[in-house]
Amino acid sequence: MGTPQPGAGAEADGAGHPQEGRHADWLELFFDLVFVALAAQLSHGLHGDPSLRDFAVFLGLYFPPWWLWINLMVSANLFADDRPRRRLLMLSAMLCIAVMACAVPGADTDRGSVYALGYAGTRLVLLGLWWPATRYPEPLRVPRWRPLSYCLASGLLWAASAAVPAPWQYVVWAVLIAAEMALLLSARGRGLPARLDTGHIVERVGLFVIIVLGESVIALVTSADHVWTPRAGAVGVLGFVLLAALWWSYFDFGSTSAELMLARADDRRAYLLARDVGGFLHFFVTAGVLCMAAGLATAVEEADHAHLPTGAVWVLAGGLALYHAAHAGIALRYGRSPAAVAVWAVPGIGVPLLVVWAAGHLAPWLVVFLLAAEAIAHLLYARKLQRHRIAAAATP
Repeated sequence: MGTPQPGAGAEADGAGHPQEGRHADWLELFFDLVFVALAAQLSHGLHGDPSLRDFAVFLGLYFPPWWLWINLMVSANLFADDRPRRRLLMLSAMLCIAVMACAVPGADTDRGSVYALGYAGTRLVLLGLWWPATRYPEPLRVPRWRPLSYCLASGLLWAASAAVPAPWQYVVWAVLIAAEMALLLSARGRGLPARLDTGHIVERVGLFVIIVLGESVIALVTSADHVWTPRAGAVGVLGFVLLAALWWSYFDFGSTSAELMLARADDRRAYLLARDVGGFLHFFVTAGVLCMAAGLATAVEEADHAHLPTGAVWVLAGGLALYHAAHAGIALRYGRSPAAVAVWAVPGIGVPLLVVWAAGHLAPWLVVFLLAAEAIAHLLYARKLQRHRIAAAATP
């Protein structure tokens, strides 16, 4: 997964010369490790019996680091080099994200200022990555107002928000994120100093999915360590089956479809697809998996009880419904017909919601079993559909 297809696009060096497609480098892999800690912090906030407020806080605190990861990933895609300057900038961003991760448990109370300052630091890193492109020869030169507004001004305003008292601080954050998104949407790919390496983008997003799936596995293992009973073990095994089915279907079908669609698109459409699918819709994909991680941990810990807490069922089953809904949005964005998408999306969303409705009468192991069964059925349907398509393509 992640090998660029012919025509997928290539990056350019500082002079704008095309380079061949590449894989994630060692610095990018090291950089992603800090998101392992961030994912753990965010998921932990949904353990037990989370309320609607807890879920809103989770989404609100997850989007800024996801957004900056996307920004830094695209920057690394466009400005691929291994010079000390880039290394220092990416390591500085890593430290800023670690600060944000430390602030997550209290970011909605007394650590919000630290969280804001960590995010502000990443905007300055982005400024350092993009500023050299303002000196490129035409037509590759980036207008100076873009990094000054998108990176510097945003970073300064985020730093200033550290002095704003709650709850107004969170309103300021939402406005600043919306402004960043508006600037990106208005650009629509214009002014890029190089062609996007779409194979690299698919690989990087897939690696982030691996991070959140890994957090789910860690949650299962650590929870089983706390509750060492046969029922907890059974729930843990069923939870692993659920995660394995999601991994199988995502990397056999989801990432492969993304790579093929991006490879067939021209530069402009490839940028828009990468922005919408990788930047926006995959936020909900990964958020759904992080919710499931918290729900699975609670299911193991509550395995010997009559049923799961309501909040735990919502993050577990609701997380799976959100995961399928996000993939339905991705399929529609690729141009698939609503009828074809509904065949798998309706049961993919409906079955988890039915489990939520009936959870008060279901043992924890049965909740996880039903969700795992749905994920396996989804995988089998995708494989059957793939075989039919291959057979139809082979028929003269």
